[in-house]
Amino acid sequence: MTTIAVTGASGFCGSHIAALAAARGADVLCVGRRPGPVGRHVRWDAATDAVPDLAGADLVVHCAASVGDPVPGSPAEAAMRAVNVDGTARLLEAAAGRPVVWVSSASVYAPGPGRERVTENHPVHGQLNAYGRTKAEGEALALAAGAVALRPRAVYGEGDPHLTPRLLARVRAGLLLLPGPDVTLSLTAVENLADACLAAGGWPPGAYNIADSAPYSRDEAVRAVLRAHGVRARVGHLPLPLAHGVAAAAEAVSRLRPAAEPPLTRYAVDQLAHTVVLDTAKAQQRGWRARRSLADYTPGQGQRPVSGISGGRGAGASSTVEG
Repeated sequence: MTTIAVTGASGFCGSHIAALAAARGADVLCVGRRPGPVGRHVRWDAATDAVPDLAGADLVVHCAASVGDPVPGSPAEAAMRAVNVDGTARLLEAAAGRPVVWVSSASVYAPGPGRERVTENHPVHGQLNAYGRTKAEGEALALAAGAVALRPRAVYGEGDPHLTPRLLARVRAGLLLLPGPDVTLSLTAVENLADACLAAGGWPPGAYNIADSAPYSRDEAVRAVLRAHGVRARVGHLPLPLAHGVAAAAEAVSRLRPAAEPPLTRYAVDQLAHTVVLDTAKAQQRGWRARRSLADYTPGQGQRPVSGISGGRGAGASSTVEG
């Protein structure tokens, strides 16, 4: 029987990966601060100096991460680095040559326009927040060690604790304002990511984009989330220059209160206001296919209502540590 170690198995993405591995007959080691949904718990805090015990593991899926949009120079940013960069180094040390699948993020890609078809060769620099920067640094360590790095964007599905609560909280008087006009965005169903994580253990080392088979209209995706939660709201558009100005002002004010994340950031505006479509041809060449889509979560089709779109893998999110 194959033994798969999943770090962050008590978190959103990690719990889905661990559950799918168990359903396919694997022995699962849930590595993290809290037990996962299946298997045996191996306690490890990615923010400490400890090296996890991965004895018996045939494959390691590293999903533990600190997510959010902390104020630059804040203790929260330092804590994020301790998990996403230093924790990765310790995980790779513990893996000791075992195959590693490292769950990265499309947030590592350079921001701005020109992302209508993003391949894995798209520049990785200039990230607008600590999450993107630390994920890029951690990914670089993983790739240098011969790991497979998966780059999903805006992971959504049952149990998402990140963007959906923030999205719903921003409905005011039946109106939700989004920055700029409608754009086209790649999203990644958590089931598609979990499937890719388990398949990727046999892929050649390198980076791979992971997303649903077709991109979505941003506005329609948001409306689907609102409908699924029974929220009657109209989607409106905030002029992009105004959105940038509000984000800059919010970031400036937040520097006076570093313990609280700003309500709007340049990163969030960038992620929501520009077309970003991931090219998944490289993963498809390895035999992977996206089997789920947002339509599978649409009420009235016999499916679960969509639970959210997770900012932790590519959009704004509150600061948490998964695992």
